[in-house]
Amino acid sequence: MRITPIHETLRSLRNRDVHSSDLMRACLDAIKDPAGEGERAFIQVYEDVPATSGDGLLAGLPISIKDLFDVAGEITTAGSKVLLNSKAAQEDAVAVRRLKEAGAVIVGRTNMTEFAFSGLGLNPHYGTPRNAFDREVGRIPGGSSSGAVVSVTDGMAHAAIGSDTGGSVRIPAALCGLTGFKPTARRVSCEGTIPLSSTLDSVGPIAPTVACCELLDSVLAGEAYAPVPEAPISNLRLGILNGYVTEGLEEEVATAFHEALDIFVRLGARIDPITVPAIEEIPSVNQKGGLTAYESFAWHRSLLEESPEKYDPRVRTRIERGRDISTVEYQELGAKRHAICLQANDAFKGYDAILLPTTPRTAPRISDLVNSDEAYFDANAAMLRNPSVFNFLDGAALSIPCHRPGRPPVGLMIAGPSMSDKKILSVGKALEYALSEAGIATHRTAAGD
Repeated sequence: MRITPIHETLRSLRNRDVHSSDLMRACLDAIKDPAGEGERAFIQVYEDVPATSGDGLLAGLPISIKDLFDVAGEITTAGSKVLLNSKAAQEDAVAVRRLKEAGAVIVGRTNMTEFAFSGLGLNPHYGTPRNAFDREVGRIPGGSSSGAVVSVTDGMAHAAIGSDTGGSVRIPAALCGLTGFKPTARRVSCEGTIPLSSTLDSVGPIAPTVACCELLDSVLAGEAYAPVPEAPISNLRLGILNGYVTEGLEEEVATAFHEALDIFVRLGARIDPITVPAIEEIPSVNQKGGLTAYESFAWHRSLLEESPEKYDPRVRTRIERGRDISTVEYQELGAKRHAICLQANDAFKGYDAILLPTTPRTAPRISDLVNSDEAYFDANAAMLRNPSVFNFLDGAALSIPCHRPGRPPVGLMIAGPSMSDKKILSVGKALEYALSEAGIATHRTAAGD
């Protein structure tokens, strides 16, 4: 089923072909549908929020927000039970405030991996929303922005805002056939957001198309909306990142990825395989959990001492790895990261974007991961492996669908160095169009939305 790009919806709102209250009612009906995923996708639903009829960029558009963004007067739980008795937020998170100022209608707060610490989307406290693909079997939606992505695939919101520390926007987008954008972290404020890693956290959208993500990104960043032109594909020079990021690809992923590359080559893009030795060092640098483990443990230390039993044991295990990282080791991690970033940025020079599969696997069954710690941690490492590279590199990265209709969703990652956001969005539009013209499962229209 085609998901409507938000530009089409906004055009209908401006032309008064539809009213915001109609859109909101349809979203709420989808959330309440007993046969749907609303109960698992949302932690809180705003049934009485007034429709918006202003003239902001997003006026009247229903959007969901991940449950780690503050909303004034409410408790932010980040998908946990341990924060249920915390103090209510005094003001909206910056991201939420900017959405409201742009006229967006917040549908509700979406479910997530507890404290955003997994790329799978499982949550033992509130349930796990099922991927729209192969729903009877019950596959993971990806995480940690699990409810966010399902809110869009299931028509419960027209777009979703999540966070991305190691892939938590791009992984669910890839596994569910949507587009997800991780901006350069410092471009979008994380103020009013429960952190996972203060160094690596970024805030980004999940939406139907690249143009949708571009519009939402401008709102989140507090920037004037100025759409970048689509890059001419025949002029593009694209680096195909080799090394561990292309090892062990599931057949569905390898087939979709290489078919996409063939399409780009036929249209005149220059594609060069590149190996960046510095990137090959990232797994060893993060061997003890890296910056995320250290910074998350520092934030959770007192909560873990008070109520360790209230945590998802699998999440708690990952947080507690930070206990064994000393301050000196943490400082060394920062220095190593800086050196790797410099080397990678040098290797990326001359390329319009770097391409790689967003994840090496398609979505596994929820039941397989619930019933086995070994399967859970193996799948989690696999899902985080590729997207986390560009969090570590402080880069910008986009995931777009690159699978054939009816096949398991596969994501193509389009990435670049720090502050290359506009370039990545421009290249993303070109590659998205090429794939749509070739019959690949994107939600883009002929008009470019």
